Amino acid sequence: MKVGAMMFPTDYAIKPVELAVALEERGFESVWLPEHTHIPVSRKTPFPGGGDLPQHYYDTLDPFVTLGAMAAVTKKLLLGTGICLIPQRDPIHLAKESASVDYISGGRLLLGIGAGWNQDELENHGSDYDSRFKLMDDRMAAVQAIWSAEKAEHHGPFVDLDPIYCNPKPVQSPIPVHVGGGWPYAAKRAIKYGQGWMPIGWFTDPAEVLPRFRQLEAESGKEPGSCEVSMFGSQGPDYFKQCGDLGIDRIVLDLPSEPADNVLPILDDYAKMAGM
Repeated sequence: MKVGAMMFPTDYAIKPVELAVALEERGFESVWLPEHTHIPVSRKTPFPGGGDLPQHYYDTLDPFVTLGAMAAVTKKLLLGTGICLIPQRDPIHLAKESASVDYISGGRLLLGIGAGWNQDELENHGSDYDSRFKLMDDRMAAVQAIWSAEKAEHHGPFVDLDPIYCNPKPVQSPIPVHVGGGWPYAAKRAIKYGQGWMPIGWFTDPAEVLPRFRQLEAESGKEPGSCEVSMFGSQGPDYFKQCGDLGIDRIVLDLPSEPADNVLPILDDYAKMAGM
């Protein structure tokens, strides 16, 4: 089972390049960075995790800029967005940024995507909250067309592109897309146009839905197990065995947005629990 780590990179946390080196030295497979361009003062939707919104949501760095820096100091570490908020991003810019990071890293980008929960934040980007999932689907179709075609075009309900050039193309063909969200809708999207599913732990019991997910793969004409399943969270040593027994492909462990003196011992503990 693969083991990664996720952190909100901020100006008061361990430096991203130091974190990347530390993860690779300890044998972690991947690093995952979330995205919030900003946090509006208003709040139409409550924080799904309950309670007040943690401070690091307000302060996180741009994921693609940060992953590019992490790519420069590592050789094997996979570089993931966990998650990139597609309804808040122009698809041409997203195709360019993701292909650029994939090129710089030598083909190590994992594009984790989602539609987001913060209505005010999304609306600040000019997108409609109620149609955000359909918008995400259409924009990702456009992005994947730009990645793959020399003269790319896409004509959908939200994105209408006559043929364009957008180079260089990604090293990977395609960049693996991992869809974040609960059962069944995100799971269906992952099978339809992705290479991985990232269930939301708050809403998804993997023991219940994973067999149904593998069945859905088969019904869709995919080989069961071909779509990676990544669980985010850190719940103690037993969690590794539980996820392994269930056939989870990857665990992504949480790291606090704190200085290196606090984060590095946690990495050591995680590495020991994972047997790295």
